[in-house]
Amino acid sequence: MKKENKGFISLNEIKGKSGEIEAYNPFPWYEKMRKESPIYYDQNIGACNVFLYKDVKRVLSDKETFSSRTQKSQSSLSKTLINQDPPKHTQVRSIINRSFTPRVMKAWEPRIQAIADELLQRMDGKEKIDIYKDLAHPLPIIVISELLGVPSEHIDQFKAWSDILVSSPKSSDKEDMKEFLTTRAKTEKELAEFFQGIIAEKREKLGDDLISILIQAEEEGLKISEEELIPFCNLLLVAGNETTTNLLTNTFFTIMEHEGVYDELKNDLSLIPSMIEETLRYRSPVQVLRRKVAQETTLGGQHLQKDDTVVVWLGSANRDENKFENASIFDIRRKPNPHVAFGHGIHFCLGAPLARMEATIAMTAFIKKYSSVSFSEEFTLDPIENSAVYGLRSFPVNVTN
Repeated sequence: MKKENKGFISLNEIKGKSGEIEAYNPFPWYEKMRKESPIYYDQNIGACNVFLYKDVKRVLSDKETFSSRTQKSQSSLSKTLINQDPPKHTQVRSIINRSFTPRVMKAWEPRIQAIADELLQRMDGKEKIDIYKDLAHPLPIIVISELLGVPSEHIDQFKAWSDILVSSPKSSDKEDMKEFLTTRAKTEKELAEFFQGIIAEKREKLGDDLISILIQAEEEGLKISEEELIPFCNLLLVAGNETTTNLLTNTFFTIMEHEGVYDELKNDLSLIPSMIEETLRYRSPVQVLRRKVAQETTLGGQHLQKDDTVVVWLGSANRDENKFENASIFDIRRKPNPHVAFGHGIHFCLGAPLARMEATIAMTAFIKKYSSVSFSEEFTLDPIENSAVYGLRSFPVNVTN
């Protein structure tokens, strides 16, 4: 009999069945699963795990067979785009998309550059900095705060809230689940109260920020209800900072662990965009997504029943040797690079252009400023655990002008 899956999955839940999995280095496990069990039903978590690129892409592409409505909970994120199917998803995404057009993104480029420059100026005179605390954390949260039109002085609180919203319970044990749900409920309440105040202010004086755009859509009769506004604000807050923060920490770690890459980039800044694409493939900021089987189907020779939970491992798909030549090699000149780090299909990440732009601006400014960067003697690997996102929580380095 299948174990009920509550929609929460962390690497900790899988260790018992598959051996020890390092939080920041799950890649040997991915390789093992691709070779031995590319479609694997895990009784422990009550879900079918998918590891090959072709199967992952099919699950993400086939919206009729694999539904995004995976959560039965009343969490704010469960009421947003990531947990919706067409036609509701199509309608709402078309509204949100107004804020992420190439024209809008281009207009934000000078401001993002100014924020990155200001953060780098704060590092002047320092020989030791923390990539996470000094750059990767503040840059995206300041940007998304300004895009949303909310005060950026709350950035530390925003980060704490968003970390909780993307976290998973330590395990399925009763006490761990209770602690997790209590903490998340408290966070949901605090965020709702915060955004209620912001939305009330915006109704009195609309601007050109994302929240104002959502309010205008509601008033134009485009069916974003009052109850949906706050969950969307929560989603934009989380998605707007978590992905880019982790993209930046993963990028620095990866280029630093590969000797000569930093110098190569310094000598040719035009390589930075392709380097970022390769980091997205090599160390995806989001390693896992979930879907629910909407109708009986076969995947990789396995029969799936309606309502089965399917877990797609993006991090594994992006290292699939059947799709990427020398998949385990970090190649900053890799082309083409059809990774699925931002998902695929109708749920392809709306904020992907913003994340790419922020990362490109930040990396370019940093590499121009510093002649070298190296791991600090205080550095220890400090990965995010019990979460759907993948990155580092601290990153001390030595820098040379």
